[in-house]
Amino acid sequence: MMEGMSYGRAPRARKVDFGLLLSYLFLVLYGWLNIYSAVYSEEHASILDFSQRYGLQFIWIMISFGVAIILLYIISPKNLAPLSPLFYLAMLVLLAAVIFLGKEVNGSRSWFFIGSFGFQPAEFSKITTALLLSFIMSRYGFSLSNRKDAVKAALVVLVPILLIVMEKETGSALVYLGLILVFYMEGLAGWVIVLGLSLIAMFVLTIALSPLTAIVCALSAACIIRFFLSRRLVWLLTAIPVIVLICYIPKLSALESLGFLKALKPQVWALILFVPHFILWVRDFLAKRDERGSGRLILSLMCAVAMVFSVNFIFTKVLQPHQRARIENLFGITEDLQGIGYNVHQSKIAIGSGGLVGKGFLNGTQTKYNFVPEQSTDFIFCTVGEEWGFVGSIVLLAVYIFLILRIIHLASRNQDSFSRIYGYCVASIFLMHVVINIGMTMGLLPVIGIPLPFLSYGGSGMMSFTILLFIFIRLDMERQNRDADLV
Repeated sequence: MMEGMSYGRAPRARKVDFGLLLSYLFLVLYGWLNIYSAVYSEEHASILDFSQRYGLQFIWIMISFGVAIILLYIISPKNLAPLSPLFYLAMLVLLAAVIFLGKEVNGSRSWFFIGSFGFQPAEFSKITTALLLSFIMSRYGFSLSNRKDAVKAALVVLVPILLIVMEKETGSALVYLGLILVFYMEGLAGWVIVLGLSLIAMFVLTIALSPLTAIVCALSAACIIRFFLSRRLVWLLTAIPVIVLICYIPKLSALESLGFLKALKPQVWALILFVPHFILWVRDFLAKRDERGSGRLILSLMCAVAMVFSVNFIFTKVLQPHQRARIENLFGITEDLQGIGYNVHQSKIAIGSGGLVGKGFLNGTQTKYNFVPEQSTDFIFCTVGEEWGFVGSIVLLAVYIFLILRIIHLASRNQDSFSRIYGYCVASIFLMHVVINIGMTMGLLPVIGIPLPFLSYGGSGMMSFTILLFIFIRLDMERQNRDADLV
């Protein structure tokens, strides 16, 4: 039984949201022009030359328009929810099959090829994951405070992540983590989000600085938070000397008389020194002397410490060599402007050279001389920055922000829980793609190879993003119909 899933025949007011439609058309056409500019050749000057990427992109745009019309006016949305488990399972089969039967491209085995036509299941699995997650979370009685319900919803997201990581397509897997925002919008406790961000911070601190620095930061933050929770100054005063002592472990181990400290790593000694304090903390929690928030803080600290000690395994065993090199290049651990850091270095030059208003359409020198590889796909934003400048980049970002906020606004107005949750899923996926893609082209995030929605060249991306968006637009049309019936 679905809450609010009463889809009747679409009667009177079937109106496509004008703002979403205009944003979609702008992004698609703007992307097509920038693909044309990125791979322009005087020998193939026609933008409709189907032997070139811009000609092929036009074909994908036309097919996507056709799919959008089918979703809006032919397919009934009442079948989406009940069929979502079937769609999801079918896509899991494809995600698993591509590991063994797919073709390896750029180090990942995530593509099926039929002749020259390529199909990437990971792009379309975002749709099926969003649909099933919406279906499960909209069922009557579902609550994230119920452990069984929360685990069920989490598995819907984690299973495709695991399969995509096995395909060595880590970048696509990261997009799914954005769905944590959907859980938050539907009642997930805010401390879980904070915990997730803290674990990311521990990972970064461990790699960029040292495991000991990460441990000291985690312990210091935990002690400060504990003080504000308990309002007992004694906890802070007793913790400060221990943390100061921990900071001096490397220097103490250098002393000949304390050479035994070298037997263990500094971060291990840090935990040993903090154990008595932690035991007292747990004892008070179990005795319910200081209960408010302490359990969550203890769990968070344990997770943070576990992350610090897991970084080496994740970095060496989970990540691929090129991914490790990109992370090291991002944090300045290594610098290879002619190798792994070449793309980002040239991309930053292209974006910076655009100035305020850019060099003009088809006038980008970094673009014309192919300094930036993958400039029509993952690095399409640097074409925007070079030829359209700061103004053009801001306009593009403004359209993306409008699109995402408009989806969230329309979703929040929907009384049907399936439509509302699906809208949040779409907004989260778009947000992750935009932040990660633009962040990596500007050197703010590691290069992980994901497309910019509606701008980057590629049939799988164009189709999947179009389907994601227009399913939501169709669901919003149903909301308008229901509202019209109530008038």
